[in-house]
Amino acid sequence: MLDRKRFSLNRIIAPSLSLAGFYDLAISLGLGKVELRNDIGGRDPIDDMIPRDAARLAADKGIEVISINALQKFNLPTARAKASGELDALLALAKAIGCRAIVLCPNNEAKDTRTPAEKAQDTVAALKEFGPRFEKAGLLGLLEPLGFSISSLASLVVAQEAIKKSGFACYRVVHDTFHHYIGPEDIGILGGVFDVANTGLVHISGVEAPLAKDALRDEHRVLVGSGDVMKNREQIRRLDELGYKGDFSFEPFSPAVQNLSLGELKAEVKKSLDYILG
Repeated sequence: MLDRKRFSLNRIIAPSLSLAGFYDLAISLGLGKVELRNDIGGRDPIDDMIPRDAARLAADKGIEVISINALQKFNLPTARAKASGELDALLALAKAIGCRAIVLCPNNEAKDTRTPAEKAQDTVAALKEFGPRFEKAGLLGLLEPLGFSISSLASLVVAQEAIKKSGFACYRVVHDTFHHYIGPEDIGILGGVFDVANTGLVHISGVEAPLAKDALRDEHRVLVGSGDVMKNREQIRRLDELGYKGDFSFEPFSPAVQNLSLGELKAEVKKSLDYILG
């Protein structure tokens, strides 16, 4: 059943806020879950706080940190050593602050000349290498396909298969409504060739710009509303109907959202929630 308790905020929605301010934003909206990021203005996910202090801050405010976003280029062999070190640091931080998952993002560069088969094989190899670390930490790895044409992993089905081939149960797939819309698959795969039981998190954002799919970028991602061309509400309800019981996280990258005043942002998120749940 869909209700507000299943919705959370990704920190990209208000990157200028302090960590405490971001938590307060979520609380003011009646939301108790958040995603942190390691790619905002050179700050680390907890704004250089001591981890135990960050954990106490979240606990005191009644906030659950559901993921840290993200380990980048995890499936690019030439970046594997760097990613490996970053993963160890992210896992340690996640454990220290009570976060339950790390998002894994694939390489997304036009200069990536690997064949689709090589990209798939390298994705499996990375998951096999990192799996023991996730298991030891007791955390989940959330594999996020990016739908861009240059992405080395754009398919939910390919991600699902990579997880199966890895042999590790510590992985799930992120269903990002934006990337699913611009990617190679349609909603018909859900409950068919893609098993929703493999979904660990859903990122939601809307698009209202009258552009072709291949022209859409992160800056076009706004809050979900009645003008959304991606049919977010249908995607969300379909996932729920098929048995997905997890969280939906607002992840709008558009400066039009990020630059709203705090009061305006609260009003717009409430409006979006009402639309989705209405």
